[in-house]
Formats: sequence, C-alpha cells, structure tokens
Amino acid sequence: MSAATNALHEQRAPQTAFRLTLRPDNIGVITIDVPGEKVNTLKAEFVEQINDVLIQAQQHSALEGLVIISGKPDSFIAGADITMIAACNSAQEAQALAKKGQSTLAQLAAFPVPVVAAIHGACLGGGLELALACHSRICTLDDKTALGLPEVQLGLLPGSGGTQRLPRLVGAGKALDMMLTGKQIRARQALRMGLVDDAVRTPFCWRRR
Repeated sequence: MSAATNALHEQRAPQTAFRLTLRPDNIGVITIDVPGEKVNTLKAEFVEQINDVLIQAQQHSALEGLVIISGKPDSFIAGADITMIAACNSAQEAQALAKKGQSTLAQLAAFPVPVVAAIHGACLGGGLELALACHSRICTLDDKTALGLPEVQLGLLPGSGGTQRLPRLVGAGKALDMMLTGKQIRARQALRMGLVDDAVRTPFCWRRR
C-alpha cells in the first residue's frame, strides 16, 4: 500500500450514497453523493447506509471529528424522496418509516466525537433534519444556500426529529414560523437566528486536503 493511500483512506461500498474518507489529521469526511442524480435526496434505503458509515467511522480509535459534506456542486440535501411516503400503504408503515429516520438521526446526534454539517446549496426537509442532528452547522453565504422545511407546504410534517431539535436550537417562535410556513432561510438570517454556527464565503474551505 502506497504512502498516499495510507495518508488518505477511503471506504465506500458500490453504489452507496455515503462515502467515508479519513484525513491525515484524524478528521473523517462523510460525502453524500446519490448515484445518478443531480441533487441529493434521502431515500428509505439510506437508513442502513448511514448506520453503516457511522459504524465504520467509530472503528477508528484516533478519530477526532466528522464533517458531512455533499458531493453535488450546488446542493447539500434537497430533501427526502417523497415517493417513499407515497409508497406507504398504511399509517403503520408511515410510522415505521419515520421511526427508522428518528433512530438513525438519534445515533448521529449521539456520535462520540463532534459532527459538523458543512452546508452549501439547498438544505431542505430531511436534509435540514440531518443537519440539525449534527453537533454544529456551517454554511456558505452563496445565494444557492437555503435552509428550510418546505414539506409542510405539501401537508407533511418533518418526521425525523426536526420538530424537536429546531425549537431547541432557535426557540419555539422562530421554529414554529419555519415549520408552519415552509419558508426557506438564507445564510445570513440562519446565522443571526442561530440555525447555523458560522457562515463562510467560499464552499472550498472544507474540501478534502
């Protein structure tokens, strides 16, 4: 195995959307890149993939932190694939789907080292719920960057814990405004209201080095 391979070890199963890269500084980078799609959307089968990549990360005892980024150029996660909701044939199936998402994001929230969501582009619906489960959030000041829960405009409630995490982060009033209207928040406003911890001008500051 070459020195370059030792310095930067990458783990990815074929056709998965989540890739773990270990940097020489003991920071893990989870890249979300849904194969064959222009933007990332969360699908039911990704629950196991997220669980697997978190297990992979925990196997590295020297790991000091995780950063979650998108492999798409101008989109973090555009939301959940609503076809998986349409495929539910009963309230019980929909409830089971929501519980799987809640359990997975609870594991992310309880991860033993700091997890940062590095957001560039759309961070909507399930994408924002994933970011809320991270310990910190940073976003770009790019016009393409927007955070929100637009699924409420379709009569759908955030089902993976966002209704609990968002008010804890920004307060009940601001959270209700987002959850009842589905409005999308731009980077500067997200920073002011405490939805993100920092905002930067360039999306390249967290690129793999």
